[in-house]
Amino acid sequence: MVNVDQKIIPFLWFENQAEEAVNYYIKIFKNSNIKNITYYGEAGPGPKNSVMTVNFELEGQEFNALNGGPMYKFTEAISFYVKCISQDEIDYYWDKLTEAGEEQPCGWLKDKYGVSWQIIPILLVEMLNDTDPKKVKKVTEAMLKMKKIDIKTLIEAYGT
Repeated sequence: MVNVDQKIIPFLWFENQAEEAVNYYIKIFKNSNIKNITYYGEAGPGPKNSVMTVNFELEGQEFNALNGGPMYKFTEAISFYVKCISQDEIDYYWDKLTEAGEEQPCGWLKDKYGVSWQIIPILLVEMLNDTDPKKVKKVTEAMLKMKKIDIKTLIEAYGT
């Protein structure tokens, strides 16, 4: 029976690493699992009995991963935003997802598969929504100098 609780499901196109990537992600995000794997059959286009799709959940969010071939690559135009409560949480996700990946400015990174992620503290969003434009400016200026977001530095900028 197909679950229709989640109407929109992100679908990730990998060349041939869908299952490997999913296993990597479910080790990082604790409330995660593989729900189903489908395989290519006689009709292809992938090799018979090779993984076609992996349906999985990360923190209760459903995803699909496809081994679709080399035609398409990930870009920063789509990213996954991870809301963090503490610096420890930021550090954990940052360290895990940048492993063999690439750090980028303002809390963004690319993992080893080229998928873009934003590792952002909820506190930053709250600060950027402050009604005091001077505080917002200082927090924004501090954030623009960072790769991995540092909550202590944001708090210092916010308070001055």
